[in-house]
Amino acid sequence: MKYSSFSLTFTLFFSLFFVVSCTSPEERLRQEAEAIHAEVLTLDSHVDTPLMLMRDDFDIGERNDPHDRGGKLDFPRMEEGGLDAVFFAVFLGQGALTPEAFDLNHQRALDIFTLIHEALDTHQETAGLALTPEDAYRLRDEGRFAIYIGNENGYPIGKDLSLIQTYYDLGSRYMGLSHSRHNQICDASTDSAPPLHEGLSDFGVEVVKELNRLGMMVDVTHISDAAFYDVLEVTKAPVIASHSNARAICDHPRNLDDNMILALAENGGVLQLCVLSAYVKELEPDPERQAAFAELREKWDNFQDLTDEEMAQAREEWWALNSKYPAPMATVSDLVDHVDHVVELAGIDHVGIGTDFDGGGALEDCYDVSELGNITLELVKRGYSKEDIEKIWSGNFMRVFRQAEETARQLRQ
Repeated sequence: MKYSSFSLTFTLFFSLFFVVSCTSPEERLRQEAEAIHAEVLTLDSHVDTPLMLMRDDFDIGERNDPHDRGGKLDFPRMEEGGLDAVFFAVFLGQGALTPEAFDLNHQRALDIFTLIHEALDTHQETAGLALTPEDAYRLRDEGRFAIYIGNENGYPIGKDLSLIQTYYDLGSRYMGLSHSRHNQICDASTDSAPPLHEGLSDFGVEVVKELNRLGMMVDVTHISDAAFYDVLEVTKAPVIASHSNARAICDHPRNLDDNMILALAENGGVLQLCVLSAYVKELEPDPERQAAFAELREKWDNFQDLTDEEMAQAREEWWALNSKYPAPMATVSDLVDHVDHVVELAGIDHVGIGTDFDGGGALEDCYDVSELGNITLELVKRGYSKEDIEKIWSGNFMRVFRQAEETARQLRQ
């Protein structure tokens, strides 16, 4: 027997009412977050996964175990976590400020670029090299991940400005000016030694100008407060902090204080929040862990100027200690406290996400890339709209990216 149109309408209405009424508020929020996370372009502005590519036993095309030295990101877990685009960092630690050390580390940087390009060549159907903001949207439409490249630490350019062009031609689209110690470009935020330059060096000024000319974003993560303000005086384009947090929430020199965040906003830039727990929340100290890692750093001279074999051994020992003395971790809720603070202070247009996965980034409930959806869920719980979340996940960063490109076009004219 066929249903009448009235009966069919009543049945569908009753069924829909039953489903909605039986869905808990928590489940409805989860479904809303999942829908938003799937729809918006998600971009992570900083991961150190190229360090994993150096390992013979790591395949970025396979699902690896993050709890068994498998790193925090691979392509299957990017799919699980709904991450569309990511910046792979070409990271070099700080070494001696000598011509020989500069040459050695430039070669090492080239080797890392080669590893990234080889991985993308191997997995062409899964991911592609992205060079412009529009590439992320194109690759997503093609069903592929967008892999961008950024330089973490300008140290390997030595005193040769032309190497910035070399890295740009290899695909790099931003450059961090320093890392944990002062270098030839600027002072660092975490170096206990006296400043070398009281901010940017004269050479550092020329580096910022060259980055502007090429359309490479200037990354102020890791640099000293004085260098930060010097950069804002020099740059013609908005800047990024690719993986830093708010100092008012977690008082660490790697984070930006409120005046710096306001200055960044006035510049038009964006603060990309990282999930490295020590920069998210002030955690209870673990003396045994701290002593063990201090001893390891001393053994390997703070990981400076190591051969590839020595660095591999140092990483093995680091992972072993991390397993023996697991680090205390903050939560996604703690991270979103930073989002709230930046939004209340400077507005929704100046905050994003740059996890620092594989460089120490991890939260209790966002331990690897497969759990990134938990960030969106917490944002939905706190009342952020889909438009807000789109800005946080990619819109704000892409605006800065486009402005860097536009600044370069104007400067060339």
